[in-house]
Amino acid sequence: MRATHIPMVASVSARLAALGLDVDVVAARAGIPAGFNRRPGTSLDTRQFFAFWRAVAELSGDPLIGLKIGGEVGPSQLEAVSVAALHSATFGDALARLARYKGLCCPEEVRVERDGDNDLARLSFHWILAKEPCPQIISDAAFAAAHALARVGTGRTVAPRRLELVRTPPDIGAYAAYFGCEVRTGCVGDALVYDTAALDLPFVTRNEDLLAVLVPALDAQLDAMGEPDIETQARSVLMRMMRGDRPTIDTLARELNMSARSLQRRLGEAGTSYQTVLDHVRLETARRLLADTAFTPGEIAFFLGFEEANSFQRAFRRWEGRTPAQWREQTQQQE
Repeated sequence: MRATHIPMVASVSARLAALGLDVDVVAARAGIPAGFNRRPGTSLDTRQFFAFWRAVAELSGDPLIGLKIGGEVGPSQLEAVSVAALHSATFGDALARLARYKGLCCPEEVRVERDGDNDLARLSFHWILAKEPCPQIISDAAFAAAHALARVGTGRTVAPRRLELVRTPPDIGAYAAYFGCEVRTGCVGDALVYDTAALDLPFVTRNEDLLAVLVPALDAQLDAMGEPDIETQARSVLMRMMRGDRPTIDTLARELNMSARSLQRRLGEAGTSYQTVLDHVRLETARRLLADTAFTPGEIAFFLGFEEANSFQRAFRRWEGRTPAQWREQTQQQE
């Protein structure tokens, strides 16, 4: 299983206070009871977590606040997963540990996908239980934290090859300056793209003795949680395939190392089906692309794996009761 809620650690209040924000005021803006962060063991579900950080962005009035929050977290605020990553042997090892253990503390998936043909590695973050696009502030903070991890771990700045963004931020130059790389907008997903050689950079913070204590404890937590449920696994794989591939149950089953018949059976036992999961992933991806990009419905249809634009139009109308163009127009009017 994967954690379904996100703990709100005390350091969040301190960090926001340093930026001139009161957690209770932020919580009220997000529709969360005041004082929630002062109760032991407090955690938020994905919807609440997104609402909280959207409120931070709105109240701060700073479009770059996500970069400041993610890139300026001190060692005392690091959780066990981040500590394990920081004391790894290389940048690649650190990212692999984040990918392996992130699910222990929140329903977020860290992906590092290598493109051997171009010697590139694509780092991206995905909220598995999200029913809406991830707020910009959270995406910015995640990338800033990864950038800081590389800098602190190696003892020098590690510039990515490029930053890919779905949206077009108001100040692209600020992002280019922050990460020291090209910024591409209107992409199908947010990602930091590195030369694969960057993954082999050694960490000066490597500490095998500390890892010998932390890693077995983290592995034990993973074992105790068990594997993610089959619907979550299917959603995760299908989300990765939303780049122009045409998803089929056979392809999905191969990715999950099982037969199509076994996959159908397990999804049925979980009260769902392949088509239902695929529709949910396609709808979530379509909403994100319609809200955050200028892609045409035809281009979005391609990304979602539809054979033709009309098929996407019909499916979207069935899901939302309106066309993609109508959904986009109404969403923009509400902003």
